[in-house]
Amino acid sequence: MAKIKNLNLKGHLMTAISYLIPIVCGAGFLIAIGMGFGGTSQDVLVQGEFSFWDGLATMGGAGLGLLPVVIATGISYSIANKPGIAPGFIIGLTAISIEAGFIGGIIGGFISGYLAMAVLKYFKVPKWAKGLMPTLIIPFITSIVGGLMMVYVIGVPIAALTNLLTSALSNLGNSSLLMFGGVVGILSGIDYGGPINKTVFAFVLTMQAEGINQPITALQLVNTATPIGFGLAFFVAKLFGKTIYTPLETEALKSAVPMGFINIVEGVIPIVMNDIVRCILATAIGGAAGGAVSMLLGADATVPFGGVLMLPTMTNPMSGVAALAVNIVVTALALALLKKNVTDQPVVEKTEDDEEDIDLDDIKIT
Repeated sequence: MAKIKNLNLKGHLMTAISYLIPIVCGAGFLIAIGMGFGGTSQDVLVQGEFSFWDGLATMGGAGLGLLPVVIATGISYSIANKPGIAPGFIIGLTAISIEAGFIGGIIGGFISGYLAMAVLKYFKVPKWAKGLMPTLIIPFITSIVGGLMMVYVIGVPIAALTNLLTSALSNLGNSSLLMFGGVVGILSGIDYGGPINKTVFAFVLTMQAEGINQPITALQLVNTATPIGFGLAFFVAKLFGKTIYTPLETEALKSAVPMGFINIVEGVIPIVMNDIVRCILATAIGGAAGGAVSMLLGADATVPFGGVLMLPTMTNPMSGVAALAVNIVVTALALALLKKNVTDQPVVEKTEDDEEDIDLDDIKIT
């Protein structure tokens, strides 16, 4: 276990995802805007035979089609630095060519990265050839070995697994959709953008790369709704005659809620840290409800980030609105009921004895 931990597999994956998100968001919005105005993503843009919206949709489609390459290159670079870029890129392209998809890109990234590290460590060359290591020797050896492994060893089972997951999620019944959405909602909400959230993100992004947008939409709607639910809880608690936030927490809400509208959930962390158990429980309840509704109604944003900006990219934007509303209201009610009235907490008052005057006569300079 210690050796596996030292490989830092999760850390390299999270690093690659941080590189991936801007590309996914940019390409996603391009294809969403283009297709929203009647454009289509085309294999080749022939001059004079495509519209402006076709151009946008094609640019976005091309970007999203290269996700296995981006994730493979990012992982390989995280592991081996610059020597890992070329083999990661080539093996990522190989994953696309054998239809191993996003999962193939992830595995290919680890293969290319660790192969590059092995070549650096164990492959000895004369002094005159050391300058060729990063530009020729490492890319060639790593690409040919890793590429052949991808084609003949890993590609077939990974392609089969990808097809199996895609088929299984496409054929879920209503009860299964509710359960799956609830699980996604809970896991994506309880650590407020932390490692659990990012791990689930990696999984649902795999599904989006295969054309299934509902799981990642559920995750992002939960992230969007959570800070807004914290804000609504302030007013719901007032209806119950409670004050659930301290003045400092109330000030934090003023920035956390607007951040939530654009899918930044970390603004509520200072509030959560003051009452971890109750806040996480309320977030889990709200996230389960919101995620279940999102999956059941088929909210299917084509972009994996953006908060309320995702709504126009959905086939039925009202499904996203409904999921957000349920998540926000349930989170607010749970917080209002679970959190204690802050006025019931003992207040420590300062007395005159707590403060000591400084006697300047006691200060001696030696």
